[in-house]
Amino acid sequence: MALVVAASNVLVQHPVEALGLGDKLTWGAFTYPLAFLVTDLTNRRFGPAAARRVVYCGFALAVALSIWLATPRIALASGAAFLVGQLLDVAVFSKLRRLAWWRAPLAAGLIGSAVDTALFFSLAFAGDPAMSEPVALFGLAQTPLWASLATYDFVVKVAGAFLLLAPYGALMNVIHPYERTAAG
Repeated sequence: MALVVAASNVLVQHPVEALGLGDKLTWGAFTYPLAFLVTDLTNRRFGPAAARRVVYCGFALAVALSIWLATPRIALASGAAFLVGQLLDVAVFSKLRRLAWWRAPLAAGLIGSAVDTALFFSLAFAGDPAMSEPVALFGLAQTPLWASLATYDFVVKVAGAFLLLAPYGALMNVIHPYERTAAG
């Protein structure tokens, strides 16, 4: 967990220059959805209390690594967004865990990602003159660079939430729900 978050905090500082996406997307958008997969698999196997412990440990380690690997502002913004987004993920997953296998990880990942993205980008970059330069969002309206990055980042996280259903589903036969192992 800490590795995923620390890597994402370093990669969020590097725009995707290919295809003219430099003012739209950073590489961190591609790694961060893995944090939700880790949380959801932990929640499925060991329950919400264990998932929250993983979140707290991941938070502490990630902030420490990120202060070293990224800027302090990014590290603190990441820590706050991570903690709120991941704890929300744990709560949503726990409420939906008994529904169809894909609903809990998808809903939890989408809701957690939305909150995480809004918190991270506003705390990390709002008010920073270099990140507040106006850019075109989807070729339409002008928006600050950080808001454009947040929007495209969330689009990638939505795609990631859907794509990560495949490994989650594949691991369901290996990682049994905590209720089943506790009873048997």
